[in-house]
Amino acid sequence: MSDILDSFFDLHPNLPGLAVALLLGLLIGTQRGWTQRERNPGERVAGVRTHTLTGLLGGLTLVLAESLGHWFAAVMLISFTLLVVTSYHAKVNKDQNVGITGSISLFLTFIFGALAVEGETFLAASAAVTTALILDNKQEIHRWVGLLQEKELAAGLKLLLISVVMLPVLPNEGFGPGDALNPYEIWWMVVLIASISFVGYFAMRIGGTRKGTVFTGLFAGLSSSTALTLHYARLSRQAGENASLLATGILLACGTMGPRVLLITAIVYPPLAFALLPPLSAAVLVMYLLAWRLWLKSKDGPADAGGGIGLQNNPLDLKSALVMGTIVAVVLALSEIFRERMGDTGIYLLAAVTGIADVNPITLSSARMAGAGLGLQAAAYSILIAAGVNSLIKVAAAAIIGRDLGRYLLAPICLAVVVGAVTALLLAGAT
Repeated sequence: MSDILDSFFDLHPNLPGLAVALLLGLLIGTQRGWTQRERNPGERVAGVRTHTLTGLLGGLTLVLAESLGHWFAAVMLISFTLLVVTSYHAKVNKDQNVGITGSISLFLTFIFGALAVEGETFLAASAAVTTALILDNKQEIHRWVGLLQEKELAAGLKLLLISVVMLPVLPNEGFGPGDALNPYEIWWMVVLIASISFVGYFAMRIGGTRKGTVFTGLFAGLSSSTALTLHYARLSRQAGENASLLATGILLACGTMGPRVLLITAIVYPPLAFALLPPLSAAVLVMYLLAWRLWLKSKDGPADAGGGIGLQNNPLDLKSALVMGTIVAVVLALSEIFRERMGDTGIYLLAAVTGIADVNPITLSSARMAGAGLGLQAAAYSILIAAGVNSLIKVAAAAIIGRDLGRYLLAPICLAVVVGAVTALLLAGAT
């Protein structure tokens, strides 16, 4: 069989490309024809045969353009455009349907055929398959767009602005003490924090926070476990009978902080993520197990005990991300100064102080410095110190604001912090 195909393709070097062009047209035409399968033959517009022939037409156009010149391809494209426009005009007059998706699919099929003959087979095939999937998921896409809120669309565009537009133009060089301040890397950290918060919002949005406090707590750790702790503490003050259930959500959020730290360090400096994996995994496992035990003993709360999506009203809190970027820049500069004057002890002291507010600044700065000369163990310890301090601060905040909520969190969080610290020390002793 292979010999027959080889001899067939040896007849002309463009035959393989034309065959691919024909198949890609058939692929898109099959999808378009299937959507019109209930119409009578004379009522169908641009179905299987039309798209198949359009793919072949695009391939043959490029074949002839190789010998006749590029002007021929331009003439054929203009002629094809006039044909499609005329057909579209007649369709609008008959059906009063102004959609141009069918016309666009014809143009794309023509281009795919030309690309296949040009030798860009992978590009043509990938684009054709993607086109067919988009065409075939019309209802799903429209439903998704209908569910999308204005603030979510604006947040997505802002995220693209700060990542695709602004990030590439920033200088990628160091300034300040020890050249620790790199505008590109600092802004990239802002993008990273904003992206994690964005993902955390949609994780709760898609899953539906009304499924319970537990689900909200599990995914809130991707954005801000501190914000969730304060939110649940206020709820506990108002409804003390649900304190154990709210404590379950806080424990899950604190546990999710571990995977978030590992994700950030894995992106910024992967060796640090491997060093943090055992102690953080041990601490997270303790929190999750104790959260599960607490959940089994807790009373069922109201369906919206998690406060609904109001926990994070803004999908992309750019202001908070900018503040976080500023804090990261300050921490980077202070880390370099503290390390020069006090060694690793200075880094640990700074980690304890910044951990009172948030873990992200010291996580990002330590990962950045670990890749630029700070010892791997010192970087890992600084992050663990910040995480431990931050977790204990959450217990204090829950006890002060949520009254009885603190007693549900004290033992589990303290145990998790101790287990994580002991695991880190044992690994350090083993090495």
